[in-house]
Amino acid sequence: MTERESPKGESTLTVVLAGAVNLAIAIMKAVAGAITGSGALLSEAAHSVADTFTEILLLTALRRSSKPADLVHPFGYGKERYFWSLLAAVSIFASGAMFSFYEGFSTVFGEPKEQSSPIVGYIVLAVAFVLEGTSWLQAMRQVRRESRQQKRSIPAYLRLVDDPAPKSVFFEDSAALVGLVLAFLGLLLHQLTGSALYDGLASILIGLLLAVVAWSLGLTNLRLLIGRQADPVVVRGIRQLLAGAPEIEAVVDLQTMLLGTDLILVCARVDFDDTLHASDVERACVRLAGEMQEAYSDVSEVFIEPVPRTDPELRAAVLARYGEAASRYGRAD
Repeated sequence: MTERESPKGESTLTVVLAGAVNLAIAIMKAVAGAITGSGALLSEAAHSVADTFTEILLLTALRRSSKPADLVHPFGYGKERYFWSLLAAVSIFASGAMFSFYEGFSTVFGEPKEQSSPIVGYIVLAVAFVLEGTSWLQAMRQVRRESRQQKRSIPAYLRLVDDPAPKSVFFEDSAALVGLVLAFLGLLLHQLTGSALYDGLASILIGLLLAVVAWSLGLTNLRLLIGRQADPVVVRGIRQLLAGAPEIEAVVDLQTMLLGTDLILVCARVDFDDTLHASDVERACVRLAGEMQEAYSDVSEVFIEPVPRTDPELRAAVLARYGEAASRYGRAD
């Protein structure tokens, strides 16, 4: 599989395309904003600058998270992708939303601004819409393809995806297209009414839009950094695989964590048949780990711990962690 065909290569292509588009658009919007005096266009320029910084951070995330494991980081560097992606979300808010709010409020409450050469703004917005649409289509293709592979709806895929890059680009480009429509309306209403109020309101709405996107992406990466469990479908499959093993009488506890994109840590506590010898348990652990990794290619590390299901301290610990859900999933039987 080539890099472009791989998930990592697809994410890199999506991010690079979005970054190149945003840089070109940022320059055009800034020039048009200066010519027309439109606060909404200047806000959109800040929006594109923020998106450009975001793509740089996402590229950093893709590169650094692919470093192999070493002695200091035995589970690899996968979570670096979430750290840099979190910084990208902060960048959207700090440089995009805050500037848009400033430009909007200064236009609404400051000295009236004269509009000039609005046709320049319309042309730039039209070109920007085409370019942003190209980037959005690439992000949409990746999201649609991967959601189909996982047999999920697009909203469910975006909620559970462990690669923040396509989600970030998809959200950014979607917000960019909405922002362009808002800027167009602000520019048009300013021209028709002669009041800069509409231009300022458009800037404020663009700021709100960016703040919502930044908050959503920030929460996604925060949960991944903390240590989110694997896809529930994968967790259920692993539990069924373990429960179906002839050597295992009960799955007492099963914990999973995303170590990075396409990297899952599995920790299982199981009650083995008491008639088994130590060598039988060892062989069973090796076999089950191999079966897990064969069934789910994202499983990178497997730890299986033999425990008695009747141990009161273990039972209390499992119940304390999962509460009533423990009985639903069959934990601590």
